[in-house]
Amino acid sequence: MANREALRELQSRLAVRLQAAQSDGPSIAWLAVEAGAGRYLMPLAQSGEIFPWSPVQSVPYTQSWFWGVANLRGNLSGIVDLSAFLAEAWSGAPRPVPRTEQAQSNCSLLALNSALDVNAALVVDRLAGLRSPDVFVSSTPPEAGAPAFLGGVYTDAQGDRWQEIKLQLLSQSAQFLSISA
Repeated sequence: MANREALRELQSRLAVRLQAAQSDGPSIAWLAVEAGAGRYLMPLAQSGEIFPWSPVQSVPYTQSWFWGVANLRGNLSGIVDLSAFLAEAWSGAPRPVPRTEQAQSNCSLLALNSALDVNAALVVDRLAGLRSPDVFVSSTPPEAGAPAFLGGVYTDAQGDRWQEIKLQLLSQSAQFLSISA
């Protein structure tokens, strides 16, 4: 119960910061999340609503990273395990960490922005807040051969590396759209 209240409080703070970011200009660029062992930056303009864990109805004969579908505020959305998808799509991604049922129930679902015309949500283990480009000390382009939906890699003052994921390109990627096994 405390986890749900903490998630609601985080979502409220993020909503306030999102409103401030929209009124102040483009100083905030990304929503930072952790999925498996990886840290990722999602462009705010391409990110949608954040949902607490919701029951997922499995769908047979689909990829292992496609967990099934869930009802998110009246919309049927495909649920994609972000860390498992990235591990399959890109050899440079950290291998997914198996989740216990308890860990899974603490996950959040990040819906893609409705403007992308894909009813999908990404399973993320932890929301890490909002990030602007000025909090990073360096950046590098994506690795050679990385999928087109991967943007630059940003390093923060603590030395943590954050991989940008361009959700618009991800939502148009043939690999992301091909859920059949």
